[in-house]
Order: sequence, then C-alpha cells, then structure tokens
Amino acid sequence: MNYYLGIDIGATKSHALIADERGRTVGFGQSGPGNHEIVGYHGLAAALQAVTDRALVEAGIARQQIAGAGFGVAGYDWPSELPPTLEAIATLGLTAPLEVVNDTIIGLVAGAEAGWGVAVIAGTSNNCWGWNAQHRIGRVTGNGGMFGEYAGSGELVQEAVVAVAKAWTQRGPATALSAAFSRLVGASSDADLLEGLSQGWYDIGAAAAPLVFQTAEAGDAVALEVVRWAALGLASLANGVIRQLQLEDQVFDVVLVGSMYNGGRLLLDPMQAAVHALAPGARFVKLTVPPVVGAVLVGMQAAGLEARALRPKLISSTQALMAGKTAP
Repeated sequence: MNYYLGIDIGATKSHALIADERGRTVGFGQSGPGNHEIVGYHGLAAALQAVTDRALVEAGIARQQIAGAGFGVAGYDWPSELPPTLEAIATLGLTAPLEVVNDTIIGLVAGAEAGWGVAVIAGTSNNCWGWNAQHRIGRVTGNGGMFGEYAGSGELVQEAVVAVAKAWTQRGPATALSAAFSRLVGASSDADLLEGLSQGWYDIGAAAAPLVFQTAEAGDAVALEVVRWAALGLASLANGVIRQLQLEDQVFDVVLVGSMYNGGRLLLDPMQAAVHALAPGARFVKLTVPPVVGAVLVGMQAAGLEARALRPKLISSTQALMAGKTAP
C-alpha cells in the first residue's frame, strides 16, 4: 500500500495529513506556526518535523512508506525563498517525489472540482494565486498594502477607521461606524476614539471586521461603501490572475478561502459582478474542507497518481477523521 503526505504550513498553525492510494485518510498532525517570516527557517523545519511525526504515529507507518508529498507553505512567495524552504523540507528525510507550492494553491486544489482555477484568500489579510489546467502559475505579490493588494479583514477595518476619521474632520459623511467603534473600545467621543487610536490607548484590528459588516447590514451608507471597496479589491486580485492565465473565456472555479467571506452577500455580490464582467464562466466556490486536503492531492500528483478521482473519498474521510469518527 502506498501512502501520500500533505502538509499545510501556516502563520498560526500547521497541519499534516496522510492518505493511502485509495484516498482513505489514515493520519493527521497539528502544530504551531511554520511561516518563515514569523518563525524563521529553523522554525519552519521544526513545524514540519512536528506535524509529520504526529501524522506518521497516528497512521502507524514509517517515512519510507510515503510515496509522494505535497507542501503548501505560507511565506513561500518568491524564487529566492525556494532553496531554504527545500532545505527545511529535506530535514524530514523523505525519498518520495514532492512538490512545494504557496499555501494558496493547496486551498485551490482542495476546493476546485477540476483541480485548477483561481483561489482568493481573504482572512486577516489577502492573497490570490491560480494555475491553469497545465499548472502554469498566476499570482499577485502577496505583500498586501505595500503593493496595493486589498482586502482582508485587517484592511477592511483600517478603511473603516479612515472613514471615521474623515467624518470627524468633515472630509467625508457622518457614519454609524464612529459610534460602533467607540462602543467597542469604550471611547467617550469620536475625538477620544481617534486620539486613543493615534496614541495607542485603543486598538481596533482585524477582529472588528464583523462589526463593520453589521453596521453595513443596518444600512449605514459609509459602511456599505467600505464593504464594497473590499469586494472590488478582492475582485481586482482575481481578475489580475485570470488575465495572467488567460481564463477570461473559460469555465473555472474561483475558490474563496477565509473568514472574510462570512460577510455574505454584501461582499460577495459586488465581488462576483466585477469578476463576471471579465470572466462570465467563473464559478464561485467557498472552501469548506481543510486546505491540507489539497496538499495531499498535490503530493499524489507529484508521484504520478491520478488524484482527482480520489478527491471525494479524500474529503469525506478527512472530515470523518477530523470529527473523531472512523472513515467509511
């Protein structure tokens, strides 16, 4: 029996998943962050070791039984980062074929029915990568506001704070966001709120994103515009990758990954409209399975296994394993 390893390295947590050649999940491991931008390459190697060891113990197999491995690595964005990433992976002592991709790609592979298309991440920040049927890559920089890429929940909240400041200085219309943020941090007035934010007494971060959506849902025109700004920013990311891959006239999946999409139709409707104006065949799919499923599929493909037919079994068995059940 051949076994396949998938690893999802993240900024807050990392996962490993092992499945057999029939798509049956047999082992899972979890550890802390492995993104080298946060923990360094030694930290990446430590996270890889921890999750792999735990998955192997649960699966009851040895490293030598791994026939293929896929790695989705947060923080792997540029060619210069590949050699040290491969050095960290080499510490696992695997002899199987492997493939390393940015972690956005494994979310795409997990969520897209055909295994290709575009994935748009909108969590605390944002990212967008895609590949076509021949696995040619399209991507944005992944550097957020430095290069004008928006918007995750952190950027949504920052834009909302800017709107509050504009309202106070009468450079923009009044907004219910002012009172909502004041209540959130316990500020006595709009002036106290802004002074406290500028002086570090108060902090309003990504966790306040649901409050922006709630204010928009209540009909506040400024909050609605902030949400629309975020939606069009995310659509811009997707459209850039669609153009790179020349998918405008094709039918493909756009996989939505991250908590921002819990904002619902206020975010999704303008985002979808902007993407459909460029690519009418784009189908929007919210990722509902762990991205590490995509890493296993990438590992299977690296080993030459036809993985797409195994995807439904892999998803169902992973969900059962994660729920503490015995997979059918």
